[in-house]
Amino acid sequence: MRIGFIGDIVGKPGRLMLKRHLKRLQQEHFIDFTIANYENASHGFGLTEKNCIELLGYGVDMMTGGNHSFDKKEILTMFDTYPLIRPINYPKELAGKGIYETTVLGQNLAIINLMGHYTMPMVDNPFTMIVEEVKMLKSQGIKHIIIDIHAEASAEKNALRQILKHDVSALLGTHTHVATDDLQVVDGCCYVTDVGLTGCRDGVIGMDDAVPMKRFLTSLGGHYDVPDECKAIFQMVVFEIDDEGRCVGAEKIKIHDDMPKIVTQAWVD
Repeated sequence: MRIGFIGDIVGKPGRLMLKRHLKRLQQEHFIDFTIANYENASHGFGLTEKNCIELLGYGVDMMTGGNHSFDKKEILTMFDTYPLIRPINYPKELAGKGIYETTVLGQNLAIINLMGHYTMPMVDNPFTMIVEEVKMLKSQGIKHIIIDIHAEASAEKNALRQILKHDVSALLGTHTHVATDDLQVVDGCCYVTDVGLTGCRDGVIGMDDAVPMKRFLTSLGGHYDVPDECKAIFQMVVFEIDDEGRCVGAEKIKIHDDMPKIVTQAWVD
C-alpha cells in the first residue's frame, strides 16, 4: 500500500494548498490512503467541524492531532463522528482515541498519534506507553503500523526511531512546522524528524511574523495570527509498505504555491 502523510496544516493557506494539489498528487503517486495533522488547521489553533469537513472533502482519509487538539471545544463531540484521533498519551478521561484502525487493500492498518514530553502538556510517558501499544497491536496480527510523533525535541523522535524501527512501518514527526532533511527508510521503517508545515512559508512557522518578532526583540508576547495572504508551501511524505508491514521506499513532495512539484527520494539503510 502507498500512504501519503501531510504534516501540520496551518490555517486557511494550508487548507487551500490541499484543495489545489492533493487529489492530483494522489493520482500521480498512486496513493491509497492519506493522513494529515489537523491541530493547526483552523486559524492556527485546533480544528472546527466546518474545516474538518472541508479537509475530508479535499481527499484526506483521517487526521491526527497534537497539543492544540482541544483548542476548539467543539472537537469534544467530533471524535465520535469523524476520522480524528488525538495523542494517545493524553489522560484516558479525555474525549477521543489515540489509535485509528482501518483496512487498506485488504490489510489491517493502525495509525497512532503520540505526543512528546519536552515543552508539551502533561501527558503519560510516550516511550513506555508506545512500546506497550505497539506490542498489543502486533499480538493482534496488525503489521501495518504508522505513528505521528508530535514532539518538539528531535532527540525524542530520534530515540523513538531506534526503539521502534523493527516494529512499525513508519514514524513521522510533526509539531515544529520546520521540515527536516532526513527522510529515510531504516530497517524497513520510514522515518523523518519533521514533515514540515503546509501553509504560509514566508512568516514564522506559518504565522504572521509581527508578534514573533516583537516577542524575540522585546520579550513581550501576543496572539499568533495566520495571514490571509502569503507565499505558501505544500509538503507530504509518500511511502510504500509491503504485505509484511515493512517500508520499501519513500519520497518527499514539496510544492511552492503553484510551482512544479519537487520530489526527493529517501535514503535507504
